[in-house]
Amino acid sequence: MEINQVVKFLFCKFTYTKKRYMTPIELQIVETVAALAAYVLLFFLAKNSINNTLKKNFQIQRSRRKFVIKAFQFFTTIALIVVLAAIWGLEQDEIAVFASTIITALGIAFFAQWSILSNITAGVLLFFYHPIKIGDYVKVIDKDNPIEGEVTDLTYFFIYFKTTDGDVVTMPNNLILQKAISVVKIND
Repeated sequence: MEINQVVKFLFCKFTYTKKRYMTPIELQIVETVAALAAYVLLFFLAKNSINNTLKKNFQIQRSRRKFVIKAFQFFTTIALIVVLAAIWGLEQDEIAVFASTIITALGIAFFAQWSILSNITAGVLLFFYHPIKIGDYVKVIDKDNPIEGEVTDLTYFFIYFKTTDGDVVTMPNNLILQKAISVVKIND
């Protein structure tokens, strides 16, 4: 039995109710509910899996696990939007035009130095490839405004420092990548 025959068989079994077929709008509603249920289920399963795997196997900090979960949720949300668009009748070429427009806008924004997306990109780079982490005491070497303090949080857009005076200083992620940083004390 071919895949097409299996899909047609299952489709007919699930859409046939009391000797009548579902109307197209009813079918779209059922498919939408199923897609949303699958999205929620996938999110919670992935969240638990990511937390358990990264915590037990790699001892990654909670804030970094939250960052990975947020990134996963972002991409699954985009996939859900594409699926819902297909369910509600957008043609593939319309979806492709929409997706290419979004990708083009993101591509332009990634190369803009002061854009919000450059901070997100810098945040991802800091998360995976930079030696500083939450709890480290660092010094940002800048001739105009040097900052010295403990890293208290690393988010999509900013790094938060707590200075010795007790002040909380924020610095955009893209500036952190442009400045020299000295790690004074590493948090174990």
